[in-house]
Amino acid sequence: MTATDTPSPRLLPDTALAQIEPVASKLDDAAPPGREVRSRALRWLLYLTLTAVTLVFVYPFVWLVSASFKPRGEVFDNRLIPQTFTFDNYIRVWHEAPMALWLFNTLLVTVLATVAVTVSSSMVAWGFSYFRFRGRDALFGVVLATMMLPGAVTMIPVFLIWDALGQVGNLTPLWAGNLFGSAFYIFLLRQFFLGLPRDIFEAAKIDGANQWQVFFRIALPLTRPALIVTALFEFQAAWTDLMRPLIYLRDSEKFTVPRGLKSLLDQFGFGGEWHWEIIVTASVITTLPMIVLFFLGQRHFVQGIATTGSKG
Repeated sequence: MTATDTPSPRLLPDTALAQIEPVASKLDDAAPPGREVRSRALRWLLYLTLTAVTLVFVYPFVWLVSASFKPRGEVFDNRLIPQTFTFDNYIRVWHEAPMALWLFNTLLVTVLATVAVTVSSSMVAWGFSYFRFRGRDALFGVVLATMMLPGAVTMIPVFLIWDALGQVGNLTPLWAGNLFGSAFYIFLLRQFFLGLPRDIFEAAKIDGANQWQVFFRIALPLTRPALIVTALFEFQAAWTDLMRPLIYLRDSEKFTVPRGLKSLLDQFGFGGEWHWEIIVTASVITTLPMIVLFFLGQRHFVQGIATTGSKG
């Protein structure tokens, strides 16, 4: 073959395309004509299903908000748009109960519990993920085993401890236990720490950083999504906790919002004065902060869950 018979490299792509296009057109002609229709129908079916499920979950809160703007006789009429619209319930609830004080107590306990459990759990998780020592895995297994214990098992011993310390009737038992960490959060953060490259920490130690500097300046900033997830979980748990306030709080001035709602239910609900508009209004006031917090931290929440699931 002479040099003039050699195919030009510039012509090869055009030749390949000329051979591929008829094949592609035949494949398109051979495709089922209803495939696109079925795909679009399945997509709309999925949208309708998600919409229906969303409405099922949203409807109770929408009903609650609607009932909070109704007078006493129309609370249970199941109208989402009130027939008689009134703001008197939101004015009256602040006179019937010290809602501002209850909200302050709840916010104080929730912030302290969230900060305490996030810091302590991250420190313990860092120790289990970074340091290598004999019996580490066995000790970590013991920590995880504590999640198998129901809260009712430790309720009485923990109460006796706080009673011996003279803290029954105060807000301290509602958050101070978080200073010792949580097994679930330790597991969550440890999985994230295990996914971080160890070379970064070794390089920092070579540059002169000590263990605390490596932890606070390098490890914690890299685990911000997981820390936000931990904080959101604990904030929600502490804000809605009713069991511990029922056990430890006696004075109404130290009630948290869940404990206060329980007292309102006893006063205005079954066996009381049957003023359900006061109860539903207080419930709306209690729920709104959690909804606002969720929307503010939604992006970090989804990122933290997705990233934590891919680590370790």
